[in-house]
Amino acid sequence: MVAPSLRARVRAGMIEEIKTVARRHLDTDGANLSLRAVARDLGMVSSAIYRYFPSRDDLLTALILEAYDALGDTVEAADAAEDPADLRGRWLAACRAARAWALAHPAEYALLYGSPVPGYAAPDDTVVPAQRPPVTLIGILRDGLATGRLAPPDEDLPEPLRGDVTELVEQIGMDVPPALLARGMAGWTQLFGLISFELFGRINRALPHRDEYFDHQINLMADLIGLP
Repeated sequence: MVAPSLRARVRAGMIEEIKTVARRHLDTDGANLSLRAVARDLGMVSSAIYRYFPSRDDLLTALILEAYDALGDTVEAADAAEDPADLRGRWLAACRAARAWALAHPAEYALLYGSPVPGYAAPDDTVVPAQRPPVTLIGILRDGLATGRLAPPDEDLPEPLRGDVTELVEQIGMDVPPALLARGMAGWTQLFGLISFELFGRINRALPHRDEYFDHQINLMADLIGLP
């Protein structure tokens, strides 16, 4: 009973050490991970690392899952810390938290939202963790509708967009009018576009006061969505 438990703890510790070294490689080399390089930094023969991660893709997936969950934890905690009735305050807090996490973890953010890794296809088990930030933002819309603090926009979506968004409503299992969800999605894509442009240096020279610019933009998105 003791020996298997000890082996499991040793294995878990080794896995964490491998991921720690791999994250350092993300900082310097981007997503171009090499299991051989990670093994070399750990003082292991290259064949030994395959006992823990059979391929580079398996290691990338482990890092992606952890990053999505870390971002999801951050956004959800920021939302939960606000007054549930303050829809705009919740939106702003969640957006600021996503940006703060990205700026603190640029390599992990780039792994999630940067250029696709050549030859890598994310498995299905990354889908649910990836949905956590947008589901948090959609939850704000749902709560606003339920309490009457948020009214759906009086507009019709063009076809076939309406069909796409209606199908998405069914997939996420939240009763949000398609036109409102479309505006929420505009806010979500704007949020990550803002973060990406800042993180990858696309606006840094033109807009040195980036905190103020970010807040201005997410407030504009709150206006578009209709958050009071």
